[in-house]
Amino acid sequence: MKIVADENLALTDYFFSDLAQVRSLSGRTLTHADVHDIDALLVRSVTKVNQALLQNSQVTFVGSATIGTDHIDCNYLEHHKISWANAAGCNAQAVAEYVVTALLHLNPQLLHAEKTFTLGIVGLGNVGQRLAQVAQAMGWQVVGYDPFVSGEHIQQVAFETLLQQADAVSIHVPLTHTGEHATYHLFNEQTFAQLKPKAIVLNSARGAVIAEQALLADIEKTQRDVVLDVFEHEPNISQTLLNAVKLVTPHIAGYSLEGKARGTQMIYEAFCHHISHSPNKDFKTQLPDCEQFKQPLRTALAQHLGQIYNIAQDDQNLCACVQDGMVSQQAFDALRKNYPLRREWASHGIDIHA
Repeated sequence: MKIVADENLALTDYFFSDLAQVRSLSGRTLTHADVHDIDALLVRSVTKVNQALLQNSQVTFVGSATIGTDHIDCNYLEHHKISWANAAGCNAQAVAEYVVTALLHLNPQLLHAEKTFTLGIVGLGNVGQRLAQVAQAMGWQVVGYDPFVSGEHIQQVAFETLLQQADAVSIHVPLTHTGEHATYHLFNEQTFAQLKPKAIVLNSARGAVIAEQALLADIEKTQRDVVLDVFEHEPNISQTLLNAVKLVTPHIAGYSLEGKARGTQMIYEAFCHHISHSPNKDFKTQLPDCEQFKQPLRTALAQHLGQIYNIAQDDQNLCACVQDGMVSQQAFDALRKNYPLRREWASHGIDIHA
């Protein structure tokens, strides 16, 4: 068998090399010629998996080591009896930790805010629920909104109520364009007008959930702090946007070593099911040791957050990619390809529940 895999997937050889001949390529530039004679395709969100890519190919399985699926034409795959799988929840912990890190970077005093700080979470899937757990461990008040999910441990409120109550709003929804609860441009001029003027907005979901021009107008009006890991026109990101936003990172919120390895394992297990092979590998056996901070959560973050994850460096690295008023796509992709994967807090011996 032959497999083409995005070159930025973690542990591809470990999981797949004894099952097939694996070829690693740039996911953003994959063409039909690259995949026409292969059996399986392993991708990330930068690859559009559709008829143009797969028509008349031999592909019978597509695995995406990502939470989202908006880059996959699922209807086309199912119509042509191509099995597919994604990795829902693989990097949920990493994204949750990213959000808390960003908030503490903007305001270190939030470490001691307790219930005086209200975090609103829009989207209560794997990431949103995990973020709620971490935020509650921080002692913060948490409110959530998701018309498709009911969570016993999260106070759910109407969308408008969340916007009015939250001191920070973190977005964790898929990108959808149709239906009563479509998320495309969910955050628009009307949405921003309902927020507290100084409420922080964080988007680590999909860029087009926020209407960029409405965001820029709102920042000019309110001077609110905004954190973006994703961008509406990504990878076409303007210097104007970077200058306006308080903290920017190159779509790496979920880039922990554990998260990426877990994502590959999830599509490995799905592929094994597809070919009727018993999976027998675990990413945890491949993880190197890392520095230990065997302390309760807030103590560890107060003393070691910069060592665990220097989020300011990610911001500086992305801003350094600007050429002639725009982020260079080549430089943006290089940042992501060469990103030094951080470790999740538990791997450092930090007890979130202590």
